[in-house]
Amino acid sequence: MRIERITDAAAVQPAAHLFDGPPLADATAKFLAEPGHHLLLAYEDGRPVGMVTGVEMTHPDKGTEMFLYELGVAPYARLKGVGTALVEALAAIARERGCYGMWVATERDNEAAQRTYRKAGANEEEPFLLLSWDVTQDRSEPGQT
Repeated sequence: MRIERITDAAAVQPAAHLFDGPPLADATAKFLAEPGHHLLLAYEDGRPVGMVTGVEMTHPDKGTEMFLYELGVAPYARLKGVGTALVEALAAIARERGCYGMWVATERDNEAAQRTYRKAGANEEEPFLLLSWDVTQDRSEPGQT
């Protein structure tokens, strides 16, 4: 298995099956243009079998940490260490870039992801509540609260 950091948007389309949906050309270019955004692809026999994305986040009183944004492994490549290798490769980039830590959030019932993250050295922290906003909705419209 070979892992590469991707900087060319053309390399993403052959790995489209690893994402939740088809990669958007503009979003892909914007993501790859940021030096603190990382996309790694794992290849077996020349074809993409796994991907991980990470985003460096910096705060004035904390420094920089790596957020593991998404991990995807093709069904036929699961249970072969691809996910663990990708997470470890992203952690190595985090260390090289001076991050003080790396974190990920996952659903409680996603046991496969949790096993992968633990195998790659993650520790579970206290449970927390995740709140999110749909900023595509204009909350000033009648009926919105």
